Amino acid sequence: MAKNLIIVESPAKAPTIKRFLGEDYTIMASMGHIRDLPEKNLGVDVKNNYNPDYRISSDKHKIIKDLKKAVEESDQIWLATDEDREGEAISWHLAEALQLPEEKTKRIVFHEITKKAILEALENPREINYDLVNAQQARRVLDRLVGFELSPLLWRKVMPKLSAGRVQSVAVRLIVDREEEINNFNSDDFYKIGATFHVEDKSLLAEAADNFKTREPAEQFLQDCISASYKVKSIEKKPASKTPPPPFTTSTLQQEASRKLSFTVSKTMMIAQQLYESGKITYMRTDSVNLSELALSTTRKEIIDTYGEKYYKRRQYSTKSRGAQEAHEAIRPTYINESSISGSRDQQRLYELIRKRTLACQMSDALLERTSVSISISTRSEKLYAKAEMLIFDGFLQVYNGMADEEEDAISLLPPLKTGQQLELDFMDAMQRFTQQPVRYNEAMLVRKLEELGIGRPSTYAPIISTIQKRKYVEKLSKPALERTLLILRLRKGKISEKTKKEKYNAQKNKLFPTDIGTIVNKFLTLNFQEIMDFNFTASVEEEFDRIANGEINWQEMIDIFYKPFHALVEKTGKESERFKGSRELGIDPESGRPVFARLGRYGPMIQIGEAEDKDKPRFASLQDSQRLETITLAEALKLFAYPRTLGSYNDEEVLLAVGRYGPYIKCGKRNFSLERGVDTGSVTLAEAIIIIEDQQEKTNKKMLREFSEEPAIKVLNGRYGAYITYNKTNYRIPEKYDAETLTLEECRQIIEETPKKLKRGKKKS
Repeated sequence: MAKNLIIVESPAKAPTIKRFLGEDYTIMASMGHIRDLPEKNLGVDVKNNYNPDYRISSDKHKIIKDLKKAVEESDQIWLATDEDREGEAISWHLAEALQLPEEKTKRIVFHEITKKAILEALENPREINYDLVNAQQARRVLDRLVGFELSPLLWRKVMPKLSAGRVQSVAVRLIVDREEEINNFNSDDFYKIGATFHVEDKSLLAEAADNFKTREPAEQFLQDCISASYKVKSIEKKPASKTPPPPFTTSTLQQEASRKLSFTVSKTMMIAQQLYESGKITYMRTDSVNLSELALSTTRKEIIDTYGEKYYKRRQYSTKSRGAQEAHEAIRPTYINESSISGSRDQQRLYELIRKRTLACQMSDALLERTSVSISISTRSEKLYAKAEMLIFDGFLQVYNGMADEEEDAISLLPPLKTGQQLELDFMDAMQRFTQQPVRYNEAMLVRKLEELGIGRPSTYAPIISTIQKRKYVEKLSKPALERTLLILRLRKGKISEKTKKEKYNAQKNKLFPTDIGTIVNKFLTLNFQEIMDFNFTASVEEEFDRIANGEINWQEMIDIFYKPFHALVEKTGKESERFKGSRELGIDPESGRPVFARLGRYGPMIQIGEAEDKDKPRFASLQDSQRLETITLAEALKLFAYPRTLGSYNDEEVLLAVGRYGPYIKCGKRNFSLERGVDTGSVTLAEAIIIIEDQQEKTNKKMLREFSEEPAIKVLNGRYGAYITYNKTNYRIPEKYDAETLTLEECRQIIEETPKKLKRGKKKS
């Protein structure tokens, strides 16, 4: 064993570091955290200063054993986990679990995996920073307390198997609030005036500054323009410039990778982690836009060598976000002169984005000329305006176009014009337009909002978004555009005509929608735990973590101030609040005269006709995937009780369309066949049902190897991990000595008899 043992988090770093250090160093990985709070109990002693009960994770015992052996054989141990709070905590857990002697243990950090950075870290070791460790402990303990106290309350008051989290619940609230804004939004129409003029065989487009709220004044405007003449009143040219955006932080990288590369937040972080561990970029969890002097000097050389002196402008950015650490660096390439890298296509694309952004931030402004033309109308006091931009010097745009799509479209040229010039009108439109509803969040927009509010930190954005989707409080959906008709009034050659055009609107691509369960959990929490769900409170907790990291406050005292009133509120809510169904009365069932409710049941969203106190039992129907408790109408709800619906017959068996606990399905005889999610059950025909039956029956036949008509039946099936026997709701592994395809009934019975019976829960061997 080498004299020096370096322990990192990820095995992907090991080969890169080993290449720089040689045979005197052994590199081993902890594979992330080796200890954590226990899974099935609180693991925090609330009566003893909130001491956490850390346990070795079940999958880490062998790693610990191997590390202990390596520690015994090494003269010096270097803890080289990541430089953030999570990495600091991992180093501390390693020191505790491995019982590392202080005299031969050192902590090192590096922002990039390069030979220079590694050697500098080895020359400048430090001790474990317990302030950073305590900040991570505070976050872990607080989140555990909130989760373990709120989740059982949700089970009792809302629905079984739910869970709540301190930051995740606030993220869900953002999405629910936005959905409520959209549901309450009423689109208003208005009329926009646009004109097209002929200028030397070119078209000049101009618009009125103000819109008209109704058709009548817009039509009057066109009437007044029938006999009008048009003249260029003024031409104003102004120099303008565009400044490059700063280098990437975690959040801005996630947003830009979403916009330019269509990456999800988790995909961006996974690929960035790979680039970092292979030594291609600096550390990817950072909220700093600072660049080191080395980065500035190498970037300067690359820009001047490639593009020339006039394209270079030194810039040092300062970080404005709360809790940002200026000692860290922005995300950048480790070697800016490497214009391309080996690796997967996604790795190459993300690297190229990071490199171009880093170069651009040290480049000159783009210089523009903005032209604004005002056009007078002889019969009206209003003016028409035409605007354009002309690029004079591209500057950073040579490398990186960081503008929004609408800004890119704005760069255009005007035909040659002069003040006082008479213009010939081709046509003028008064076009009906509609106000736009609030935009739903996509993943990148949600990250930007969380950062704006000071909620979460670089390492938490991806897990937050992943968790709320995994818990089915939020789902990512794409929906096709809707279509509407626009009215256009057109003035041409002294006459006003009327026509219509179709417009597509509200297309949704990878947007975040709240589920019914997410909406109801949010309502319950905001009703009973206003402080926990408050955006400012959540942000202030993050600032408390920052203060712990800076050594300003004690972490257990911070937890105590939060926990005691929180625990009392949980107890009070558990005793005093009723079961929360999120019930919404839709109206009266015309057939029975009983009230109809949309509410959350034990197995999910449903419609209920009647009440529990009624003489007749209530009737229930599950909502379809496309329906929501908040928006379903009485008519739509009553249609759910039209099932099962007879579609016809197939092979002398009745075919029904039914809706059950898990959604709609086809029933043919005694067999059930599932429908794809989102299918409109109202439009399913017998022919479509037969296709579904035959397709699924074919898959079942391929899976079925043998079937014996016992009672209950014995079946031999092909499974994911090989063939197996199923009998009486129990599966049995087939020993290797048998051929699954030729098994006899007697052999199946023998395998079932010889398989040890599993004990039921709670039973003990006698």
